[in-house]
Amino acid sequence: MSSDFEGYEQDFAVLTAEITNKIARVPRLPPDEKKQMVANVEKQLEEAKELLEQMDLEVREIPPQSRGMYSNRMRSYKQEMGKLETDFKRSRIAYSDEVRNELLGDDGNSSENQLIKLREERAHLLDNTERLERSSRRLEAGYQIAVETEQIGQEMLENLSHDREKIQRARERLRETDANLGKSSRVLTGMLRRIIQNRILIVILGIVLVITILTAITFSVRGH
Repeated sequence: MSSDFEGYEQDFAVLTAEITNKIARVPRLPPDEKKQMVANVEKQLEEAKELLEQMDLEVREIPPQSRGMYSNRMRSYKQEMGKLETDFKRSRIAYSDEVRNELLGDDGNSSENQLIKLREERAHLLDNTERLERSSRRLEAGYQIAVETEQIGQEMLENLSHDREKIQRARERLRETDANLGKSSRVLTGMLRRIIQNRILIVILGIVLVITILTAITFSVRGH
């Protein structure tokens, strides 16, 4: 499980490094190459998102007691992904403004105020988008914590249920042992009672026998 996660992790690191390099190169490329580079970066960003999804699935299958470290790493990678998307959006805005200036030529100089206003609106929109993305990441992190807490709670309930079953089985064994001891006690009491009765009978028989012998001796002496 962890080996799969680490494999995805290495692929993600290589891919994000390539994306960072290409985003930095976009403003310095000729228009034709810029267009191709933007399309390439968009494709690689989608691949990076797919890798994050695979890594997230791997983390969900890790036992809760070992999941904390991987969850922290996932949060860091998601933040890095958000930063890449933000940098790419800024690079695209600069690229779009440059293309527009090239198309407008001299008319672009006369519309400089409109372009500045448009750029400010886009910057404002980008800031709002970044805030929404940060809120979304916080919500997702909170959801992951809630899921992990729920799983830990379920495991604790299962452990408590197993412990309760063990205690109940132990109580049943104690009841059975008490019942067997009771039966053994009654059997021993009956045996002792019979032993005492037999001894009393033996004593009585001995007394009767002695009396009989003494009587016989007495009559025999008198007869002589």
